[in-house]
This record gives sequence, C-alpha cells and structure tokens, in this order.
Amino acid sequence: MMFLKHPAWMWLKKHDKTKLPAVDDNTQAVFDAGHMFEKYAEALFPGIVTVGFEGFDEYTSLPARTKKVLDQGAKIIAQGRFESGNITFIGDILVKISAGTFDLYEIKSSTKVKPEHEFDLAFQMVVLEACGYKMNKIAVIHVNSDYVRNGEIKKNQITTTTDITESVKEKREETKANIEKALEVVALPKIPDISPALFWGDKFGEWLDIYRTLTTVDPESIYDLFSVSPANIGKLEELKIQRLVDIHDEFPLTDKQRNQVVATKSGQEIIDKAKIKRFLKNLEYPLYFLDYETLSSVVPYFDSLTPYQQIPFQYSLHVLDKPDGDLKHFMYLHKENSNPVKALSKSLKSAIGTEGTVLVWSESFEKN
Repeated sequence: MMFLKHPAWMWLKKHDKTKLPAVDDNTQAVFDAGHMFEKYAEALFPGIVTVGFEGFDEYTSLPARTKKVLDQGAKIIAQGRFESGNITFIGDILVKISAGTFDLYEIKSSTKVKPEHEFDLAFQMVVLEACGYKMNKIAVIHVNSDYVRNGEIKKNQITTTTDITESVKEKREETKANIEKALEVVALPKIPDISPALFWGDKFGEWLDIYRTLTTVDPESIYDLFSVSPANIGKLEELKIQRLVDIHDEFPLTDKQRNQVVATKSGQEIIDKAKIKRFLKNLEYPLYFLDYETLSSVVPYFDSLTPYQQIPFQYSLHVLDKPDGDLKHFMYLHKENSNPVKALSKSLKSAIGTEGTVLVWSESFEKN
C-alpha cells in the first residue's frame, strides 16, 4: 500500500525510515479508534480464533501457528499470517467455507469502502492464492454512519459489510504486476524518483512534507501551491517550472491558486475591499465571537450520538454590544463523563441573545 502511494515512500520505510515522520498523537488516536471498532466487527463471528503476535519472535512464528490452528479445525481465524516466497500479510478475518476455500474480510474504521481497500484485499488474495487457497467472498466490514447509540453498543448495527469480491478479483493481474515492481524498488541501492507527481491516493500533504526533507525546495515553490494535486505538479515539472512566479498566465489554476500566484509575482496582498465592506455592513450588534472544541469517536461515547459525530464540550465566547463597548467573556468546560450537549447548550443560550451576529472561525463546521 505504501508502494502504491509512492514507490519512494516504500523504499524509505525499508532502507531509511528515519527520514519518515514519527506517528503523532492524532494518527495514534486514529489507530486506537480502529482497534476499538475491530472488537465489534470480530464479535460478528462466534467461535473466532485469534492467532496474532506480540514481539518479533511471535511474528516470525505466526505463519506456522496460523497453519496449525487451521489444521486443528478452526473455521474462523483473526490475525493469521500467510506467506508465499517473499510476499506475506496478516489478515483481519478468514472464514473457512470448505477445504482450501475461504471468505476474506478486512475491517476498516471508515464509513465506506475506499479504492485503496480494494488494492489492499487484492494483495491479500494474491498471497492466499499463491499459498494454494481459493477465494469465495471478499468483503470490507466498516462503520455504519447511520447507527445511533442507545444503551450498549450493538455489533450488528454499528457495523456494515460491503461485498467487493468482483472488483477485487478484477485487480488480480494489476496487483501481481505491482508486486513485481515493488520488489524491484525494494532492491534498489538508491532511493527512486521522489517527485510528488508520482503520488497516488490520499495524504498527499504528508508526502510533500517528506519531499521537502529529502531535497532542496525553493521558497514559494510550486509545492506550496494551495490544494495542489499530483497531476498539476507533474504538468509543472514537465514545463521545468519550480517557482510560483514562473507559472504562466495560461496555466489552468483555481481562483485561489491564481490569486496566490498573482500576489507572489506582484509582492502585494490581494484584498477585496468591496467584499469586506459588504461583509461588515451586514454585521449586527451585539457581535458574538464564538469558538469551541469538539470530541468525536468511531464508537459513540454517549446515547443519541452517531459514529464520528462532532460534539462540543467547551466554548469560549466574547461579546461586543456596541463598537466602543467593553468586550465581555463567557465560557463553559464540561468536566463530567457524560454527554455535554445539554449543559453546554444551556450555558451558551444564556450568553447569546436573540439578535446580533455570531462570528466563527470556520462557518460550515460551526454551523453543523
């Protein structure tokens, strides 16, 4: 999967992982949330046998232990490892349908199947087939975004299963070819082309950050272009353009990107004074400057919540009654292990009147 995102990313992981950023708290929280969801997905399969590993010794023995569990008659296994030659994987869930035939399930804490999930499972399928097994059903168990918690979490409601057997099998030959390419990259004595134009999938910003540590990048470079895509980076690199000031007027850009280039070339900020005046003219006193913090979780913490629903637990509010008035401050922080919505809403309602304008940092998020 790292090879598909960028071949050089995989090479670094194998040969020079110190060049890759460490897992930060936010990323670790995503991993932890995924582990939390996994137990509900695994609970869908009564009698499941977890193989798994702790430490390197147990990892190396995992294929043999997986085979032993299957030979002993286990019908459903979790965290088993299969390997053939120099390709291997640890599967989330395998269900034995008949001798040598399995259903393969991948657990994902996303709310839908993503394109990369198909490639992930295609790799697993190729390994299993190389081991002599046949695939029956291939599916992703993911989060049901419509689930509303009411009491104890219900495994059959918070999960949903999407069958992607045909789309995965269609990627068999492509995946085999990618495996050969990936093995060739791993064997290279030097890092392959690091151009961001070669990137695929999500987390493009992560690779741009890594790229900047691997080479010298000019100030105000094309890699600083707002919401730039790998495709546009590729077009600019083909034109031998490295700096924003060298992007010609005919090159296709979004309005924000165009403004960025124009401002960089002129050295002057672009200020839409007419738009600012229209905005200010619509303000009505009192002005309420509102900011708040939210919590969310794949597994809802409290009743009436859905997976990943953003729930405010703290706010800070500054109030200006008139242009030359004194700024007043109100705040609330929920300190109990309970749903904060009612208490926070009651506090906020007492601080905000029925007239005036509420100003926030990100309107679409705060309104939602």
